[in-house]
Amino acid sequence: MISAHGRNTGPMLSSPRCGARTRAGGSCRSPAVHGKKRCRMHGGAVGSGAPQKNKNAFRHGLFTKKAIEERKYVRALIGQARKLLQDIE
Repeated sequence: MISAHGRNTGPMLSSPRCGARTRAGGSCRSPAVHGKKRCRMHGGAVGSGAPQKNKNAFRHGLFTKKAIEERKYVRALIGQARKLLQDIE
């Protein structure tokens, strides 16, 4: 039995879409979860993702300001050592 009233699809069609890319290279056409940028299948579901202020997240520190400066210093020392060796020879 078919109902006589029309469907209200306007809010569904005008809702923001998921920003994820599919394996085919196109955009996901599902609506994003309220308050998020992804649909329920691409990470917008409740409980997905890391908790707020996650203390278990591991940060390696490879690109901290201190590590970058240390690498620059070591590179400069190596350059000075090479120059000294060339001057000796």
